[in-house]
Amino acid sequence: MRGARARLAVLVSGRGTNLQAILDATRAPEYPAEVVVVVSDRPGAYALERARQAGVPAYVVPWRRDPADFGRRLAEVLDAHQAQWVCLAGFLRILPPEFVQRYRGRILNIHPSLLPAFGGRGMYGERVHQAVLASGAVESGCTVHFVTEDVDAGPVVAQARVPVLPDDTVETLAARVAEQEHRLYPEAIRRVVTGQVRFDDLVAAEQLAR
Repeated sequence: MRGARARLAVLVSGRGTNLQAILDATRAPEYPAEVVVVVSDRPGAYALERARQAGVPAYVVPWRRDPADFGRRLAEVLDAHQAQWVCLAGFLRILPPEFVQRYRGRILNIHPSLLPAFGGRGMYGERVHQAVLASGAVESGCTVHFVTEDVDAGPVVAQARVPVLPDDTVETLAARVAEQEHRLYPEAIRRVVTGQVRFDDLVAAEQLAR
């Protein structure tokens, strides 16, 4: 008998295309996780409609000036739905340290570059692709990583690479990277929730490599 599926909370701020990729993956009976709640900091995020169409509870937790308070309110929603894992899918807020510590080793994010390149505060969405094109890089891609207190610096779970073509625009590069994001994120989640990839193991490996 197959064990219980891991319970995912997905945090979103925008259109939710990566959320949709996760929802699509969870439709397979053999997929080891399910989305039990979706939360956005923005009431107009189309990702909330994607959640509702999939029959998943969707909530808005507005951002306020007190990050710790935001983290507490967010945790209350996740706890009410017994979420075990937190997946950031185009979530544009930096999570407060208290929240990150509460879910240590259980928060994933997807970033549209090959981290550590083109990561950090202020690097998201089109800004990343603009920076890649301005740098003259011949390769880009996406990274799924564990979230720590340092922005975009947590242990890497998986990466996918794409070429940067001579005639690329921000839009064409973004589309090529997004295609890989939608494939990579559900697979990375599967590896993590089944224990194939573990946060503590990756941290230990990084420490040994220093």
